[in-house]
Amino acid sequence: MSERANASVIPFKVDDETEEGAVEQGTVENPAERLLLSEAVRMAEAIIFASAQPVSEKQLAARLPDGISIAAAMADLQQIYAKRGVNLVRVGDAWAFRTAGDLAFLMSRDTVQQRKLSRAALEVLAIIAYHQPVTRAEIEDIRGVETSKGTLDTLMETEWVRMRGRRKTPGRPVTYGTTESFLDHFALEEIRDLPGMEELKGAGLLSTRMPSNFSVPLPPADPDALTEDEDPLTDIDLEELGLLTPRVTED
Repeated sequence: MSERANASVIPFKVDDETEEGAVEQGTVENPAERLLLSEAVRMAEAIIFASAQPVSEKQLAARLPDGISIAAAMADLQQIYAKRGVNLVRVGDAWAFRTAGDLAFLMSRDTVQQRKLSRAALEVLAIIAYHQPVTRAEIEDIRGVETSKGTLDTLMETEWVRMRGRRKTPGRPVTYGTTESFLDHFALEEIRDLPGMEELKGAGLLSTRMPSNFSVPLPPADPDALTEDEDPLTDIDLEELGLLTPRVTED
């Protein structure tokens, strides 16, 4: 076999000082595949940069060349932006560019002041985040006080909370859960990244003298998946809840 033929299969090292080095530091077995992945990384960068909303991996897969590993492309792109003023962050099953955390203070003067949530709304939001899927009656049982519909409406207006299904119990009450906007706002990659009890105590959000039997529930692994005791929302449900314009039937 010729030296030239051998050169095509010998792994080579990417220069760590170049942006390609940021793409993947280490050995590359196939230069052609490396080049294809690098081009896919550039395409993904353009797609995410141009989007006003986080871009899902499903959307990326539909627009990038066939055979590209979305996970590999995102890992490469995330590494490229790791030390820049803008970082690539994961939001649930989607990706978005966000200002680096240590530079957020530069944006504060341009931030529109949002209406602060009431204490009741914050309590309800926390209960939904940790206990989802949860019904209004279950929220009231946990809080020990009545929860107004206005509080839930306010949380849904922020797009941090959504109606997700109906409980398979008499009356079929609506169940509530958090959204990707909730994850994005609180810089969480997934719902399981919510702080645990020790972290909450450390931040002064829980008393250090809690009852011995007190515990913080573990959020679901997949908050989007319906549980066994939930039914999906139908068009009829959405009409009844005012989330869908009623269909006009012809005489």
